[in-house]
Amino acid sequence: MTLTLGMDVAKAKLDVALQRPDGRIRSKVVANTDAGFAELQAWLTRHDATGAHVCMEATGTYWEAVAAVLADAGYAVSVVNPARIKAYSAARQVRTKTDAVDARLIADFCARQRPPLWTPPPPAQRELRALVARREALVVMRTQEQNRLPVAHHRVRPGIEALIAHLEGVIAEVEAAIRQRIDDDPDLKTQQRLLDSVPGLGDKTIPVLLAFYGGPGRFDHARQAAAFAGLDPRQHESGSSVRGKPRLSKVGHAGLRKALYMPAMVTLHKTAWGRAFRDRLAAVGKAPMIIIGAMMRKLVHVTFGVLKSAQLFNPALHGA
Repeated sequence: MTLTLGMDVAKAKLDVALQRPDGRIRSKVVANTDAGFAELQAWLTRHDATGAHVCMEATGTYWEAVAAVLADAGYAVSVVNPARIKAYSAARQVRTKTDAVDARLIADFCARQRPPLWTPPPPAQRELRALVARREALVVMRTQEQNRLPVAHHRVRPGIEALIAHLEGVIAEVEAAIRQRIDDDPDLKTQQRLLDSVPGLGDKTIPVLLAFYGGPGRFDHARQAAAFAGLDPRQHESGSSVRGKPRLSKVGHAGLRKALYMPAMVTLHKTAWGRAFRDRLAAVGKAPMIIIGAMMRKLVHVTFGVLKSAQLFNPALHGA
């Protein structure tokens, strides 16, 4: 066993467990901020653990900043699908679930399973991720204010309207920055042209897909790319007589799933290849929501295939 650092990531804090080869463990909690990252690195240095293998779960987006900081500092970093940690916990018969216990479990998983290393995205892609995340946050704020407006008291309506106008201006600035970031990077620009060939993908969705699926090959196959977004199917079975309907695992990046929902709807109803896909599934009795989830997954597969092959979308390959 090697020196490993298990990390349970939350929005506000990081619970870490440093496991030495002899099984001894030291624990610490730091803030999930730049100051917390610096405190963590100083703590690791004091404990002569600068060569530790760091493992964490891919929970939402909260892991991305600390993973990038530690990878840039020279640490070996692995980002693991939460489903693997859950299965490992069940196999080890861990019955207590706290953040500290989870960190120790992840450290042990890291030492025994030696998961593959995570490669941080290039700086241009990191910037694009930050921009698309900022745009999404601003859109959510604008929607909240727009929903308040119809029922607002007349004394507060002007303030709400002014805030909506301000948010729309900031959103426009961020969208311009997104376009500029893509235009300034030859690889992202080329990949944008490839994705623009896919009927159903538009100006709002393509930057999100580039932010997470663009750049160097991050996934070995399309199934991994779909699982990253939590779009892999999950089947429940018990014996031979009790079977649950397959559903999306939703163990993955919620922002990607949200970004793909409307494009999936548009593709299914407004494009020839999407309608053909919908009709095939409907003919075998698939429910409408199952078909939408399948199209969201299909769009990830198509994105992966187009980017990996560097070939424009060919509808003939998809039954259209």
